[in-house]
Amino acid sequence: MDAGASPFAFIDGGLDRAEHLRNAPDRRAALWPAARLLLLDGEGRALGDAERGPLPLHGAQRPDLRGDAVLLGLREGQAWFAAVDDRDGPRVDLRTAAAAWPAMEATAFAQARAVLHWRARHRYCGACGGALRYGRAGWLGHCDGCGLEHYPRTDPAVIVAVSDGARLLLGRQAGWPPRRYSTLAGFVEPGETLEQTVAREVFEESAVRVRSCRYLGCQPWPFPSSLMLGFRAEAEPDEPVPADDELEDARWFTREEVGAALRGETRESGLLLSPRLSISRWLVEDWYARQGRALPTG
Repeated sequence: MDAGASPFAFIDGGLDRAEHLRNAPDRRAALWPAARLLLLDGEGRALGDAERGPLPLHGAQRPDLRGDAVLLGLREGQAWFAAVDDRDGPRVDLRTAAAAWPAMEATAFAQARAVLHWRARHRYCGACGGALRYGRAGWLGHCDGCGLEHYPRTDPAVIVAVSDGARLLLGRQAGWPPRRYSTLAGFVEPGETLEQTVAREVFEESAVRVRSCRYLGCQPWPFPSSLMLGFRAEAEPDEPVPADDELEDARWFTREEVGAALRGETRESGLLLSPRLSISRWLVEDWYARQGRALPTG
């Protein structure tokens, strides 16, 4: 990926995760009064304004949350913590924040949503059923029953711009808006390389055979806990056959159709692409640019 600002969300402005503070409760306590707080409800929505960002809350205003808050990291010496809080107030979902908030706040929100989702769904040990006790500033669950340690889960998944040299392969799920298509994606299985995942997932979802692929970049995708690993792939010009349990449709799109969609001409192209916050859109733009044309504006 080229240097500079990321073309998709949840990359830029990340906090210094301050590993040295995770086992230093006294130092975290000293930082708490001036710390910024990201407060999420049970649905993963942040307390904040849809345009301006999270509400400017500090630890001194919520001493009751310190014992169970997760340390997100530091920015210019100020600590940022995340905690669950269901009190009334304006709420913003992560997709809205990714489109409107400053990059740093949106990236911190994505981090908070992912780790708090893990905490909410991993309260007990998967080996013995004992309750977990959280340490290391919220990033470790310890089972006192069997001694097993549990860490936040991230699920690797590939997402692929597949081309036969002239066309781009895209698919759509049944629940998506009309005409919405996206690059194909799927989770990595145990014992599998990323390249093997690309070939397997593309064939399973579309019956198209991949010849080769190349890694381009990645995006944390906290819906709820994925890391999207972006590839471009060259494939045979097979006729797509969508998998009944995966996709409603899969088809090849020409350069002209993709270009019209990138310009927002959905009526002309019959194609609606993923929003700019996603790596999927960037992969489509990258493919289009590699066809020898400048990216459309708008």
